[in-house]
Amino acid sequence: MKMKKAFSAALAGTMALSLLAGCGGGSSATPAPADTGSPADTGSPAAETIQVAAIETAYGADMWQEVVDAFTAQTGIAVDLITDKKLEDVIGPSMQGGEFPDVIHLATGREAGLTEQFIKDHNILEITDVLSMTVPGEEAKVSDKIAGGFTDTSLTNPYGDGKTYLAPMFYSPCGLFYNAGLFEEKGWTVPTTWEEMWALGDKAAAEDIALFTYPTTGYFDAFFYALMYSAGGPEFFDQATHYTEGIWDTPEAKTCFDIVAKLATYTNPVTPAQANDQDFTQNQQLVLDNKALFMPNGTWIVGEMADAPRADGFQWGMTALPAVEEGGDSYSYTWFEQAWIPAGAEHPDAAKEFIAFLYSDSACEIFAKAGAIQPVLNIADKLDGDNQLFYSIYDNGAKAAMGNFATFTPIPGIEVRGVFFDPVNSLVSGSMTEDDWIASVKSASEQMRVNLQS
Repeated sequence: MKMKKAFSAALAGTMALSLLAGCGGGSSATPAPADTGSPADTGSPAAETIQVAAIETAYGADMWQEVVDAFTAQTGIAVDLITDKKLEDVIGPSMQGGEFPDVIHLATGREAGLTEQFIKDHNILEITDVLSMTVPGEEAKVSDKIAGGFTDTSLTNPYGDGKTYLAPMFYSPCGLFYNAGLFEEKGWTVPTTWEEMWALGDKAAAEDIALFTYPTTGYFDAFFYALMYSAGGPEFFDQATHYTEGIWDTPEAKTCFDIVAKLATYTNPVTPAQANDQDFTQNQQLVLDNKALFMPNGTWIVGEMADAPRADGFQWGMTALPAVEEGGDSYSYTWFEQAWIPAGAEHPDAAKEFIAFLYSDSACEIFAKAGAIQPVLNIADKLDGDNQLFYSIYDNGAKAAMGNFATFTPIPGIEVRGVFFDPVNSLVSGSMTEDDWIASVKSASEQMRVNLQS
């Protein structure tokens, strides 16, 4: 699961104020503006020690120490490494005092919203120049290593200004995961359209198997993004994620709402009660126990449930979202993490060199051993087992969906997850109607559009 840990409201408020103070001109902790030249062109900064803070997830912390050691051996730059499952709590206090790590690996989409706060406050250093840097120890430039599209999305270019601020990290094709062994046993075919999906749901219900479940509503981000692409393609996705006036009244939007609402009626009824950060694995277990056919997830699910019991003959399967209509496109959303440099970092040049090193062959091999796959070209050729199946999904007809909702200035009581995804629990339980959900989305979207951050 994407690790999620919420700050208290008081700490969040303090953080916002401290960020302004820490990055303002009057703070002694704030360095002079970074040189935009490439460190690779001027040589490695001498006798520096940088601080790298990385969230510890299911991949573990050991891989980060190995990469740090390899970076130091290659460049001579020492690294003070911080890893923790509750990284926001660990680095928060020092950042409130104006002391920032030089590199932070912490993805967007977490409940604490720390990365989003830095984005909204324009407190992330631009790293467009890193793309033209030579990877330390190699001859290739960073831009030659990163797979196409990963630096052309709002997840890395949040302001739509053609500049890169966040580096794409460990990626995971997201889709619908299922027990391929059960499908083989029953002679069922994986649906390629939503009409086929509903027909399969009726067939499974006759055997007391629900069609669908989900770990938490947070997993509907990847699901809904891929669905928007399927319903209207990239143009509709771009308009919807930028809250274009009238976009939620279009046929494409209605298709998305209708599919989610209908899917709610095919969802295992115990799902909402377990859709939280403590019990989410119980919903995932429904698929392993053949109590639900499909769940939205990412490739980390295999490691996360490695020790969980499962039905006889269980075998992981993964498919893209079904096409809206026969012959239509099916999409698999690519979820990826991000690394970035705070604007208040003390050693920005060395920090950029570290980010460049993250795409080296040696770093990619270290990460891959732990199951963390970097978005570099031809990476699937070096994988095996389940990962080869998952990361080849785009070789089997599915299209890649990337991007997310555009950043807007903070609006009290309104967040993307709360507006678009959390209501799924209420749709499943029956406490909210589809029309109620649509009305709420329209109302919130109006405010989001007015507060779009440039």
